[in-house]
Amino acid sequence: MQGLGWLSAIIVGGIAGWIASNIMKADTGIILNVILGIVGAIVGNALLGLFGLNAQAGSWIAQGVAGLLGAVVLIWLYRAVAG
Repeated sequence: MQGLGWLSAIIVGGIAGWIASNIMKADTGIILNVILGIVGAIVGNALLGLFGLNAQAGSWIAQGVAGLLGAVVLIWLYRAVAG
């Protein structure tokens, strides 16, 4: 989550991870929600970059959406691999 400070990244990541776990009906705790959101933002920004889109670096909402997208993809991938 470039452009956001550490505290902001944790807050936005936690919210994005929590929303993603609710969408995917995953039972995750607060720490895993934050990790999902932050790593999901990296994945989401990479996926958006493939389509020529760029989440604005300093925008909480843009990074939250990228984190949500990436977290959903991470949960889906985990379920596909773990079966």
